[in-house]
Amino acid sequence: MAPKKDAKAPAKKAEPAPAPAPAPAAAPAPAPAAPAVDLSAVKEAFGLFDRVGDNKVAYNQIADIMRALGQNPTNKEVTKLLGNPSADDMAHKRVEFEGFLPMLQTIINSPNKAGYEDYVEGLRVFDKEGNGTVMGAELRIVLSTLGEKMTEAEIDALMAGQEDESGGVNYEAFVKHIMSV
Repeated sequence: MAPKKDAKAPAKKAEPAPAPAPAPAAAPAPAPAAPAVDLSAVKEAFGLFDRVGDNKVAYNQIADIMRALGQNPTNKEVTKLLGNPSADDMAHKRVEFEGFLPMLQTIINSPNKAGYEDYVEGLRVFDKEGNGTVMGAELRIVLSTLGEKMTEAEIDALMAGQEDESGGVNYEAFVKHIMSV
């Protein structure tokens, strides 16, 4: 005989309705867009430095190309990008355009870029009289001894026409000059 169903058995509890699916999370804020690079201008500049015609340039030309494109990398930054090559490698090793592009993008995206105000503020420290000028001789010493040391020839070229009759240099005009070179 079949067992009887217990009529007094508790009814199955209805399962709760599933919770509505959570709303999709808001898209994260987009990362700041990398500055646009005019690829044709980059190719043109790169081509001007390609003296052999093989779509390659010497390691020691990388910084110059970047500066021609409006960037201001330090020699130390470029050397680090190239893997700290020897002086011989700097003169003889070559890089293709496709290898140069990521290096350029690294420099463009570098957060350590100094601007006009940063340079003016740095030179203002040497403005003892507060008149907007620094002594040319003192500026020459700074350029030859601090940071990326410049040669006398480089300093002479940079300082040409910058000193007034008393040997002073208007440092705001000087910064505008060096940022346009």
